[in-house]
Amino acid sequence: MAMASHLAELAEKHRTLDEQIEKAVASPGVDDADIRRLKSEKLKLKDEIERLARATRH
Repeated sequence: MAMASHLAELAEKHRTLDEQIEKAVASPGVDDADIRRLKSEKLKLKDEIERLARATRH
């Protein structure tokens, strides 16, 4: 059960980052480096979610 809650928490963080990226892209004053950082963090979360999901299936 702890793994499922951890995956849910990571998925929520992923959704939150997605929302932050959308807002940042829509805001003309946001630095491109900040957007890249957010996207990189989102990708790392996605990779972690997929890795943990695979580990729980095996």
